[in-house]
Amino acid sequence: MKMENAIRILAGTMVLASLGISYWSNNHYWLWLAAFVGVNLIQSAFTGFCPAEIILGKLGAGKSGDSCCQKG
Repeated sequence: MKMENAIRILAGTMVLASLGISYWSNNHYWLWLAAFVGVNLIQSAFTGFCPAEIILGKLGAGKSGDSCCQKG
């Protein structure tokens, strides 16, 4: 799997989980997780630094060398 796809899957899962937990637990503080994921996606587009890429790389995703967050 390409690293870009793995990051999109992780981000989407985290946002949906945050929304679901917030709804079912009736605790709006879980929405901060969705906000954090969104801010992280935006900052990685500008800076090229992507914490999710580091974590997923250590877990074995993106072994083909494809990356959405590296410049150059």
